[in-house]
Amino acid sequence: MKTDIIICAAGKGTRAEMGRNKLLAPLLGAPALFHTLSAFEGFGHMIVTASRGDIAEITAICAPFDAEVAEGGETRTDSVKNALARCKGDIVLIHDGARPFVTREIIENCIDSVKKYGSGICAAPVTDTIAVADGGKIAEVPQRQSLAAIQTPQGFMKEDIKRAYSLAEGDGNVYTDDSSVYRRYIGAPTLCEGSALNRKLTYKSDFVAAYPPLNAAKGQAIGLGVDVHAFGADRPFVTLCGERIPCDSGLVAHSDGDVPVHAAMDALLSAAGLKDIGHYFPDSDPEFSGADSIELLKKVCELIKSEGYELVNLAITIRAEKPRLAKHIDAMKANVARAAGLEAERIGISAGTSEGLGFVGRGLGIEASAVALLEKTNGKE
Repeated sequence: MKTDIIICAAGKGTRAEMGRNKLLAPLLGAPALFHTLSAFEGFGHMIVTASRGDIAEITAICAPFDAEVAEGGETRTDSVKNALARCKGDIVLIHDGARPFVTREIIENCIDSVKKYGSGICAAPVTDTIAVADGGKIAEVPQRQSLAAIQTPQGFMKEDIKRAYSLAEGDGNVYTDDSSVYRRYIGAPTLCEGSALNRKLTYKSDFVAAYPPLNAAKGQAIGLGVDVHAFGADRPFVTLCGERIPCDSGLVAHSDGDVPVHAAMDALLSAAGLKDIGHYFPDSDPEFSGADSIELLKKVCELIKSEGYELVNLAITIRAEKPRLAKHIDAMKANVARAAGLEAERIGISAGTSEGLGFVGRGLGIEASAVALLEKTNGKE
């Protein structure tokens, strides 16, 4: 029996407050979506839903997985229905792109459940006491043994879930997952074993939980920034730290795609306790289409000064299989130093490969991280 996998990636992720689709944000050296696709590699044909504004970048990330990209609809339900029309196998797994920690064991459990019972809904036991609230008071406390935390993937026989979605069209109900549609029109779905580790990326803090805390002396503040972009733009160069460097493919991005400068800006803003660059320079704003990131860095430096901080030093690390960067480092340092108003000696830039491993190692894109040290001045408290 052949399996299709629908990866839902057409949402906006507004609760993450990143100013862009959270699945394109960096997670441990790659876009979050890359990790999700990697988890399902080898299980069947993947169909990824994407909003119109994200199609170019998502297509670039999907290409090495031979994953098909389907334009999403106004709602998750619409997006899934669009993707179902492209499924050709016997079994369909539907998974939230924001659950990149799903394991192969969980996926196998889901497929096995569909083969045996016609459906498989991954779920984890509830460990907290859950209360039904009414007017700010506890109205009821269900027994934990009867509760399950529903996750994805959720698996079905293709014809059953297609029929359920067809019947649900225009019924006026709001469905937050696929098991709800199946339950309403086909029957009670079967639960299979999930895991508490199969968590969903919802808030910005979910992305940084894997990084260790940074400590600073009194009157100082340290910030960490990370960014990543995929190759796929039709231009013969990449822009890194303000330098145009020849390359066989450009980086897909709303601005000039200057990955290390974006990481540096986020590090500065993070140290000052401000929002990230997606808030100040959203990719939904035409003003920043193709924007010069060095100029944006200057604005960020002015912003942290208005908050009463002075930049002490900045360290940037770049991971890329291509292009080779060693001969460009001095010019890159000079560009960043001028924008930040620092001596070049207080800017550190290092570059390396990922030894053929992961998103960067497979030559799919470039990742950068940055750490900034700020010092409080006599300005704003």
